[in-house]
Amino acid sequence: MSKLRVHLLGVLVLLTGLLTTTGAQPASALPDDLWFDPAAAATLTVQNGRFTDGLGREVVLRGYNVSGETKLKENNGLPFASVADAKKSATALRVLGGGNSVRFLLSWAYAEPTRGQVDSAYLAAATDQIRAFVDAGIRVYPDFHQDLYSRWLFDSDSWYTGDGAPKWAVDLGDYPDEYCGICPFWGQNITSNAAVTQATYDFWHNEYGLQDAFLDTAQKTMTYVRQNLTATQFAGVVGFDPWNEPHAGTYDSGQTSRAWEKDVLWPFYVKFRARMDAAGWQAKPAFVEPNLFWNANIDFQKQEGGLLDSTLGSRYVFNTHFYDQKAISGVFMWGKAEDGQYVGDFGTVRDRATATGTTAIISEFGHPLSGSVSDKAPTVYKAMYQALDSRVKGANWWANPASSGPVLSGSQWQWDIYNGRHHELMNDNPNEVQTAGDAWNDEDLSAVRLDDSGKAVLRQDARMLDRVYPSATAGRSLAFTYEDRSRDGSTTLTWNPVPSSLPNVAQLVGSGQYALQVWRSDGSAEPTELHLPASFPSASTTVVSDLGTVFGPPAYTRTTPIATAAEPGGTGSRRLLLTAADSGTLHYALVANGATAPSASLLSAARAELSSWMAAEFN
Repeated sequence: MSKLRVHLLGVLVLLTGLLTTTGAQPASALPDDLWFDPAAAATLTVQNGRFTDGLGREVVLRGYNVSGETKLKENNGLPFASVADAKKSATALRVLGGGNSVRFLLSWAYAEPTRGQVDSAYLAAATDQIRAFVDAGIRVYPDFHQDLYSRWLFDSDSWYTGDGAPKWAVDLGDYPDEYCGICPFWGQNITSNAAVTQATYDFWHNEYGLQDAFLDTAQKTMTYVRQNLTATQFAGVVGFDPWNEPHAGTYDSGQTSRAWEKDVLWPFYVKFRARMDAAGWQAKPAFVEPNLFWNANIDFQKQEGGLLDSTLGSRYVFNTHFYDQKAISGVFMWGKAEDGQYVGDFGTVRDRATATGTTAIISEFGHPLSGSVSDKAPTVYKAMYQALDSRVKGANWWANPASSGPVLSGSQWQWDIYNGRHHELMNDNPNEVQTAGDAWNDEDLSAVRLDDSGKAVLRQDARMLDRVYPSATAGRSLAFTYEDRSRDGSTTLTWNPVPSSLPNVAQLVGSGQYALQVWRSDGSAEPTELHLPASFPSASTTVVSDLGTVFGPPAYTRTTPIATAAEPGGTGSRRLLLTAADSGTLHYALVANGATAPSASLLSAARAELSSWMAAEFN
């Protein structure tokens, strides 16, 4: 969108707001909307390798998968038992988890329980639950989820189960009795269970018309969602993930993993893209995943891939997952994660997105929160969020901020309010009732649960989950870092201390959390936005910027360069707004919560240090 068009749209929105100030809000407005928010909430697009909002601002999506409950039968393939639970989850995700987006899981099995017939009741319930999130100001990208192809491949007394394809799709194939051998991890079924590999192979080769049936259902699902959301609500749906963690099952003779991506997987995505267009999703990108083993960090698991032979462009997003299988194994990594552990892995994701002409999202990442390797979780998560923020490790960041690269979008696995309170009959076996953890193949990764009063509470350190991040940048983000000071037990993890060469900045930050954003303006009248965690109340937040210095930022007005406001959606979450209506100018903002009534002289001295640092590092 051209800057002229963006500004004209902003003026139109402002005039509309002025005309309606004495009456009800316009139908397009969310609670807590500011004058520019309705225009910003237009369909997210990909431009110049970044997500951009309706004002052309650079957007970072951060949030969670909602949720692994979809894999279970207890709520019939839906993330929530009710819309009320969806609303409770959305509010908690925004306020406790700091998320502005969700990957919303859907089930092919429940969308098409009978071949050729979509279940309109399932689609209606799923759409109602999607609505609960977009009405809370949370962007959504649905995902047709599958793991191990289908639950109906597994015997009632099996150690494992799957999700995805309907029973009728399994019944069409003469698949062997499922067996994985010595498989201590459920994921080994992907390559070692002949029932899974053969069924997966059949899908990719459209045996029995399976792929055609899935594409038909996907199109009907997308059409239903579009037709049953308002235009404003539908704008909050940012794209679609066609197929979770694709793998060939088995390769044809002589076929490589790279060739499979090029000749089998990519044509499927082209077909799915056409179905999106036919369903009225033309303006929204497809969030396409490469072969799931393309970035495995255990050598014998890794397979060549990453959509190396495909040019994605702006109608697709490079969408991948990352789990540290070395850490999860308990064998290949004995210690805990360290500063910079994943900057190389996530840097590769950035590079693949750039090479394919689009932006990237890591739509799943995480680590078990119980079990023998759960002691690694605090450091693994911190290192993963660190790598989302920057491709430079903390110890090197202040000396090399210009190499940070784009801030990556990501969706943590997962946000399941029913964690530890499930009642799932595994493979329909009444003698295998699953209640603990995520109730699926012994996983336990949910960041949230409900307490005995029914209130959503975090299972992880809020300092790590509820983070400062640049949710919308009016211009181009050049560097970003966040030191969350999260804990590993009683130990505070500080991987990015302020260097001694900036003594006044270090004094101002103290032992608190801090973020630093560097960006180049583009002439927008609309502000740059950073999400403010609950640990950054306005009254005790300090901002040091070339735009000014302030302790306790005031409420937003159009003439206030540094201010705070509620985030749209009425959840109570908050944002910092930085207005710089110039073009091509370098700006910076340090945001900290460790100072108590800092003096004017300290603020001035810290600003002088940062200005000199900026001149040296971004000359």
